[in-house]
Amino acid sequence: MSKLIDSYHKRIKPAWATFLLWLAKRSPPQLIALSFATAILIGTVLLALPISHTAGSLGLLNALFTATSAICVTGLAVANTSTDLTLFGKVILLLLIQAGGFGFITAGTLAVMASGRRISFRERMNLQAQMNVQSVGGVVDLVRKIALLVASVELIGALLLFVRFRELHGNATGAFYALFHSISAFNNAGFAFYSDSLMGFVGDPLVNVTILLLVLLGGLGFIVIIDILSRTRSRSRHPLSLHSKMVLSSSAFLIVFGVLVVLLFEWTNPATMGSLSLSEKLWAGLFQGITPRTAGFNTLDYGNMRGGTLMVTFLLMFIGGNPGSTAGGIKTVTFFVLIASALSTSRGQSELYLFKRMVNKDVIMKAGVIALFATMVIGAAMTLLLLSEPHIDRFALLFETISAIGTVGLSMGVTSQLSAMGKIIIILLMYLGRLGALTFALALMQRPVETHIKFPAEDILIG
Repeated sequence: MSKLIDSYHKRIKPAWATFLLWLAKRSPPQLIALSFATAILIGTVLLALPISHTAGSLGLLNALFTATSAICVTGLAVANTSTDLTLFGKVILLLLIQAGGFGFITAGTLAVMASGRRISFRERMNLQAQMNVQSVGGVVDLVRKIALLVASVELIGALLLFVRFRELHGNATGAFYALFHSISAFNNAGFAFYSDSLMGFVGDPLVNVTILLLVLLGGLGFIVIIDILSRTRSRSRHPLSLHSKMVLSSSAFLIVFGVLVVLLFEWTNPATMGSLSLSEKLWAGLFQGITPRTAGFNTLDYGNMRGGTLMVTFLLMFIGGNPGSTAGGIKTVTFFVLIASALSTSRGQSELYLFKRMVNKDVIMKAGVIALFATMVIGAAMTLLLLSEPHIDRFALLFETISAIGTVGLSMGVTSQLSAMGKIIIILLMYLGRLGALTFALALMQRPVETHIKFPAEDILIG
């Protein structure tokens, strides 16, 4: 025994100390990338256990795919969540979705706060990077507010859904179904315990309203929600922040635009809305107009939708939700800044002004980088998928690609048809989409080398 202890002190303990020292030197973006990768590996191991799935229904690659989809709150599935996973596996899936949406650094900070230890400045910097806020000050208090907000909203959502699921599955199963779908909706994960997602509830007002409100609140962004609540409670006359104004205006526009397009294009489509009643058509149009922005639920079959509807869905999935939320995509504010900047430049204006505020040029540059990075990744992934999946329709592959990078989870029904290589490509897309372009790029970078050398400027021709 003494020899084993000596071996631990000589080999394992120094190696562990070296790893902790290496980890302490990582930048916040690198820690975020490592935390998600580590969680995916842990989730894969747990889902691959025989206790997590029925015999032969979930291999190692499918477990990796499912864990990545849950951690990255995407919702793409290669297995039937309801029948292929046991109760233990469903609980693991639920925990992965909650952790992925809330953020591991944030969750770890809550655990540290519960133990009574003081949050260090470096830990505050990590929180700032993960939560995408502008300053370190007040970030710990923000975590407390977010935790309370998440728990309250998900609990209320579960209670509302329990009314319907209790009628269908009884008290115990209905309660679990309600809790699962509430957490899945608020975190914009899109996982459901029904093989057709929520198509069976296409005309159900209670399920539609509850799911849509959870999706909207989760995709709105914690910063915006707290901004609105704080000003409402204090009855402050000060206006909302520029960020909140941009989020609310762009979200409202995209919701109205998406709903109108779905209703216009699918109203007479016999394979989707054509056979529905008037109220079911309106609910379906509202649902499909909102959920493509990273929620992943559907009450209509996307495999039977018209090409025009799918093209608009591409755009909505690409844009995604809002910064600082559980949603993915390039984010609404990025899209807003790019469109406004293009209009401002076309008018010959050298500065961009929004809501009587000037937008810094580095913000415009970051928005362009994010959109360009996402476009390049989609192009590269689509090229590889065309080579590895020649048996799958190209339009469906493009839909799958944008859905994965936008962490949306919608599919035209081809996810289970992907080859091993195709699944690996989609896994990488979901991971990149959850991290975000800037976080991933900064995670790969070493510390920048400062230089005081400045070269002369020279004009070039573009356009």
